[in-house]
Amino acid sequence: MNIKILGAGCPKCKMLEKNVSTALGNLNIEADVEKVTDINEIMKYEVMMTPALVINGTVKSTGRVYSPKELEKILQTQ
Repeated sequence: MNIKILGAGCPKCKMLEKNVSTALGNLNIEADVEKVTDINEIMKYEVMMTPALVINGTVKSTGRVYSPKELEKILQTQ
């Protein structure tokens, strides 16, 4: 599984990254997690709000910080 967190490094971006890590740990799932801060790379995903969550190349959310429990539900369907 490939997970990208798109954002410039704001507190919400850091919280989403932490929550993704927590959810992966809770589910005992291994994934490549990448933080993308380059605005040109972010624009390739056509997101207008950050943080954005991309799983296996598909944008799952923009402008929202999911809790670890919400992320667990999302990750289990991937």
